[in-house]
Amino acid sequence: VRLVESGGGLVQAGGSLRLSCAASGFSVDDYAIGWFRQSPGKEREGVSCINCSSARSTEYADSVKGRFTISRDNANDTVYLQMNSLKPEDTAVYYCAGAQLSGDYYWGLQTERYPYWGQGTQVTVSS
Repeated sequence: VRLVESGGGLVQAGGSLRLSCAASGFSVDDYAIGWFRQSPGKEREGVSCINCSSARSTEYADSVKGRFTISRDNANDTVYLQMNSLKPEDTAVYYCAGAQLSGDYYWGLQTERYPYWGQGTQVTVSS
């Protein structure tokens, strides 16, 4: 199981970026995939997830609702995070994480529920 993030960079406030999370060794359709972020001095926080539960739900943190969109490309085993209207407070290292779907378990945006993690990609939003 391997996850590799890409697409980070430097963007001005109000701009957009699309992050990619490429999976290998498994099908993203069979896994809960979450996006998380961590900025210096802060705890890692959940941003969005897809297949968050057996109901195949998606979720967003309140801070990104209406601005970020998560999507999945099963053919390429890639999950995307489209980030629009970026703000300086979105600056962080962004990680994707995965957990195999199982029964009625709920993964949501809790970091401790995801065993597999990528190396992260830096997003910097200038004011």
